[in-house]
Amino acid sequence: MIQKLNHKRIPISEQIRAVFQVSYPVEAALLKAVNFPPLHRSLNDFLNSETEFFGYWKEQELAAVIEVKREPASTHIQSLVVAPQFFRQGLASALLEFVLNSYHTSTFTVETGLANGPATDLYQRFLFKEVSQYDTEHGIRKIRFEKKITT
Repeated sequence: MIQKLNHKRIPISEQIRAVFQVSYPVEAALLKAVNFPPLHRSLNDFLNSETEFFGYWKEQELAAVIEVKREPASTHIQSLVVAPQFFRQGLASALLEFVLNSYHTSTFTVETGLANGPATDLYQRFLFKEVSQYDTEHGIRKIRFEKKITT
């Protein structure tokens, strides 16, 4: 079940952060990243975030989280994480589809590490198109995707 998460409440932010903390080491390993900034997000970073969070609950556990930033002309998917014990169960796809159906903007954007094959495959399956690549100050090659919605 997908529901909006009230990240301003400490217990909810703790659960969100826990999913990030078990998911992001997997991505860091894929990217061969030694210093991976998403792993350094504090509880206060989540509590004070201006983004929106939606969670996928499975077996009464927060199994996956998508973080969304509303921008004037677009919607940016800030993060999409799945706890490793729930990998390959369609949770990321369900959350992504939920956001695409819930946010009514003409453009959706997302970025991930270029070497994160599962993430890049997911976005391409949802018809996101590569718009750029760049290197971060932490030595990670990133790829930016965009999806245009036509009516």
